[in-house]
Amino acid sequence: MKSRQIRGTAAVAVALGMTVAACSAPGSGAGNGSAADSVVIGVASEPDTLSPLLGYGKDGNSKLFDGLLARNSDMELIPALASSLPEVSDDALTYTYTLREGVEFSDGEPLSPADVVFTYRTVLDGKTNNTARSELDAIKDVRAEGEDKVVFRLDYPYAPFAGRTVLPIVPEHIAAEQDPNTGSFNTEPVGTGPYVLSSWRKGEKLTFKANPGYWGGAPEVKTLTMAIVQDDDVRATRLRSGDLDGAILPPNLTATFKDDGSRKTYRATSYDNRTVTLPTAGEVTGDRAIRQALDLAVDRGAMVDKILDGAGRPAYGPVPVGDPWFAPEVERAHDPAKAKAVLDEAGWTAGTDGIRTRDGRRAGFTLLHPSGDKVRQDHALAYASDAKKVGIDVTVESATWEVIEPRMKDDAVLAGFGSTGDPDFGLYTMLHSTLAGDGFNNMGRYDNPAVDRALDTGRRIQGQEARKAAYDTVQRELLKDPGYTFLTHIDHLYVLADRWDGLTTQTEPHEHGFAGGPWWNVEDWKPKG
Repeated sequence: MKSRQIRGTAAVAVALGMTVAACSAPGSGAGNGSAADSVVIGVASEPDTLSPLLGYGKDGNSKLFDGLLARNSDMELIPALASSLPEVSDDALTYTYTLREGVEFSDGEPLSPADVVFTYRTVLDGKTNNTARSELDAIKDVRAEGEDKVVFRLDYPYAPFAGRTVLPIVPEHIAAEQDPNTGSFNTEPVGTGPYVLSSWRKGEKLTFKANPGYWGGAPEVKTLTMAIVQDDDVRATRLRSGDLDGAILPPNLTATFKDDGSRKTYRATSYDNRTVTLPTAGEVTGDRAIRQALDLAVDRGAMVDKILDGAGRPAYGPVPVGDPWFAPEVERAHDPAKAKAVLDEAGWTAGTDGIRTRDGRRAGFTLLHPSGDKVRQDHALAYASDAKKVGIDVTVESATWEVIEPRMKDDAVLAGFGSTGDPDFGLYTMLHSTLAGDGFNNMGRYDNPAVDRALDTGRRIQGQEARKAAYDTVQRELLKDPGYTFLTHIDHLYVLADRWDGLTTQTEPHEHGFAGGPWWNVEDWKPKG
């Protein structure tokens, strides 16, 4: 038995993929593997980069790299490149990690503390184009100590810091010779992980080969191919034809495999929410009464039942219902009558067409959703329908992310968010005013001083009860001043050929499919006898 059963949380920054022509079928030697030892997975998107310095695998679960720590199927932190969990000083400002002996990068060079120091310092360097830098805000310094230790010194006690050290480690001897933003390492990575990149045909597929020198034991799945297939229907068709071994699918297509005895369906709970951003710069979306009315008008239960086919939960904020960090008092009913009363009191009066106006301004705005995403489209249309019933005119528009991104400041977006591990990991980047307009962080440019204070407290204070009180405050403030309309938390659904043992799921973040899903621990799969 292997000495470890690990992989980090399923998260990798992804860009919208491109519809592609079919690659070779699993049984025909895809990626030079055979049907017995190769797996071909259909996913909707591919990463922009494979460099952790730019954000790839920042929450763990990369096939090419390892972090100091990782997470098991129960999302517990366990050692990876570190030989044990860190030693933490009494003042919670110093974390010391001892590296595992005998670990090598896939080019044969040994892992050293200098590689860890280089990785973190490069990510923290303002010249590196890593939009997740704020997630490591607590780090004051990182240094090597002796031949096998790495010491982190923090500016302030940061309770979930250990969870940040799933960050993948890169080899200094290669990456230091390049510009982290433009170097070849972004597409030709070298890591300590269970797989090495064999080929990458942009927009078509990435092929990974098992790393025979992997410290955790050579994987029995020798070839892993991630086929980039944007269209849901095409992925389902290719899975049904045997061209794919597995795929991520929306609920309606997953249901078509219900009676297929040769395939199994896997369902992963998640922090992944579908949410409407409401830009503060908008004369309509920036009005608190409009925001409150929309929050009351949406029928979240109907969205779960009709759009997700029950595979999800209503979202009353960024924290899922039932999660230990969820504040139960923010759960609320669908109440269009109250929504109308809020608008009436704020001076938004209904016209002959039912749409409200105030001071000559029509209560209407555009809601963008990414092209080809049927689940988001259905959420957007349901949202518009619910809004119209209380007198708000929402125009739904489909666009690519290249079109959406420059419009996020002014137009609402049917977005997806959610990170696992700790509430700070997702809430801070979504809500803190200092990150307004920072790429896809705080897309709606939400600015609420009370939320900022609670987020800062939750990030800096020690003790579970005190942190819970801070995040309860965040959720209550969002109820009073909803800069987003949270709709649903979705379960992620996957269908795979029933050929392997060892498949499990984790609680997943928003980013999923490429590194997430039942293949999060593919290096531990065993062929069925």
